[in-house]
Amino acid sequence: MTQRRRHLSWLIAFTGFCLTGLTAKPDAHHSFAMYDQTVTRTMSGKLVRLIPGSSHSQIVFDLMDAEGKPALAPDGKPVKWQVELGSAANIARQGVTVKTVTPGTILTVSLYPQRNGANQGAIAGPLVLCGTTMPAGGCTPQTGTVMKPPAN
Repeated sequence: MTQRRRHLSWLIAFTGFCLTGLTAKPDAHHSFAMYDQTVTRTMSGKLVRLIPGSSHSQIVFDLMDAEGKPALAPDGKPVKWQVELGSAANIARQGVTVKTVTPGTILTVSLYPQRNGANQGAIAGPLVLCGTTMPAGGCTPQTGTVMKPPAN
């Protein structure tokens, strides 16, 4: 094989590899082994941010008690939690978008907590949205709007 043919073969192989990378669908999905799926926690809070994502979206909220008082960490700052939801497209079908669920929205979420004790989890049940003030008796399916659990 001549040197010219060898270079041409490498060029064709490299071009094919690059084209495959450009046309491949990004379907990467991580394991849920980091979440303790034998434990379900339900908590309420005030939304800080909804982060839409193509494979998973996240909500970040400040933890609150049933009366709407913020839970404070030892440093005096609000205790933050982050919960992984389904894709932006899936949660949008439930009515959960950055335009409909804005910062300050009171919510209740059931989640599988992380095994390492971090304030993070994966959604494990319905998401309840209760407006911008904590209803009497807390944010519950009876006092708010229930969104089906967006698929992870």
